Amino acid sequence: MYKRVMDAVLTSDLTKRYGENEVLKQVSLRVRAGSLFGFLGPNGAGKTTTIRILLGLLRASSGSATVLGQEAWSEGHRLRARVGYLPGDVRFYDGMTGRSTLAFINRARRAGAQREIERLASVFELDLGKRVRNYSRGMKQKLGILAAMAHRPDLLILDEPTTALDPLVKQVFNDELRTFVREGRTVLFSSHTLSEVEELCDEVAILRGGRIIEANHIDKLRSRAVRRVEVVFSDHSPRPAPPGGLRVARDADGVLQAAWTGDVTELIAWLGRCAVRDVTIAQPSLEDLFLAYYADTELKKEELAVVEAHRMERRSR
Repeated sequence: MYKRVMDAVLTSDLTKRYGENEVLKQVSLRVRAGSLFGFLGPNGAGKTTTIRILLGLLRASSGSATVLGQEAWSEGHRLRARVGYLPGDVRFYDGMTGRSTLAFINRARRAGAQREIERLASVFELDLGKRVRNYSRGMKQKLGILAAMAHRPDLLILDEPTTALDPLVKQVFNDELRTFVREGRTVLFSSHTLSEVEELCDEVAILRGGRIIEANHIDKLRSRAVRRVEVVFSDHSPRPAPPGGLRVARDADGVLQAAWTGDVTELIAWLGRCAVRDVTIAQPSLEDLFLAYYADTELKKEELAVVEAHRMERRSR
């Protein structure tokens, strides 16, 4: 039995260089034990590189990385028995069945996880009798999830885990992750899809260009996110001056469209002094906040395009 630690993951000034190319730049990250932590950023931001360092598969150029109280590189061979990992592009031997694949992994770990394998296969409705070559992409992803979770690791690291999963399976997966955390285990959930992180995670770190540009509790981020506001006034009588935090996009024909950030108390007080027929105050959009973090002149156009594409995809659902 290991001594429980306060931090499942702790990095300080973690840096990785390939020649003159610096792909991670002084990344300092803290993931509390027993939390569901979102690691957010577009493709190419450095998420997978960070994960490989945490797993002891890649050596940092400088800085430190501690996982479950142990140094990630020197103790990686011991740590990997306590960590479950789902890579972004999971692959298995095509000629093996799902059952033989998981049995092989179970024996290699000496985990004794056969009962949990069968339970998860039932929960995810995965036919373990088929050969991997006959699996669809979604079935292979389910197999990867089972391989990562079946030994009930202390730390579960997931790199883009919901790729190819249908909405119902995603809900089952989310329920399993919440159970994982209730048991005191830790989940590090890497994604470039904000809605997944927003739904699941307690805390979030945003990575851009190899740097952590924000790390905070999801509620703190939401308090700084933008709410879309639309007000339909009942008449054209003069209105009191709006509060300073209201950014007006359009005010014509008795309809005001605007954006509001933060506590809505002041906004509600102002609306109470106006002749209002209807009002809509949308939930705060973390997606817009995320875009704001990326909207500077140094951002590569292709990175911004990835973020914008995911925002448009979500809004079209």
